[in-house]
Amino acid sequence: MRARDIMHTQLVTVHPDTPVGEIAALLLDRRISGVPVCAADGRLVGIVSEADLMWRAESDTTHRRGWWASLLGGRDMMAADFIRSHGTRATDVMTSPVVSVAVDDDLEAVIATMERHRIKRVPVVEGERIVGIISRSDLLRSIARHAQPEAPRDDAGIAERLEALLRSQPWASPALVNVGVENGVVHLSGLVESEVERRAYEAAARVAGARSVENDLAVRNRAIAD
Repeated sequence: MRARDIMHTQLVTVHPDTPVGEIAALLLDRRISGVPVCAADGRLVGIVSEADLMWRAESDTTHRRGWWASLLGGRDMMAADFIRSHGTRATDVMTSPVVSVAVDDDLEAVIATMERHRIKRVPVVEGERIVGIISRSDLLRSIARHAQPEAPRDDAGIAERLEALLRSQPWASPALVNVGVENGVVHLSGLVESEVERRAYEAAARVAGARSVENDLAVRNRAIAD
């Protein structure tokens, strides 16, 4: 699955000259945490988030840095702080350049980008033009849509799928684990290295279609201690 498959294409954007007050009202009205800033030709030039509007002169919350930060940053840092807290247009307060993903990026890349930059939503671009946006809720909707229960599998099908799944996992040691399936119930026995590995085998059994799991796997360190 790729970014294009889950992105919102009905975009809410603002122009670099859009007034700050209008942006704040837009975020509240649409119940969104950020809005892309686009030039007249559609190029993505910035993004304004709630965080960009926290330190504002209107609410008497202008950012006052400590003397050491002001000393290290110098006059330019203080001037930039003034623009952010007193600027009247999107271009004054927006974050730029923008963290974005490409329309053909897979979801692993999208999630990694959002996680790495600790952002709630990410614009999707094609070239320099924004074509969509993905939020955390879009990822949740994708999970809800694709994680519906599958049709019950027969015992042989469950066993085959579980064995194939375990062979593909670097944490698993299938040779040390016995798998039995009867009436949709997966029975696990054998030896594993840790409690988390024990739980992972059980999770894999459920992914494979188990109706329930009898997990009798022994944890190696615990077995030695006992």
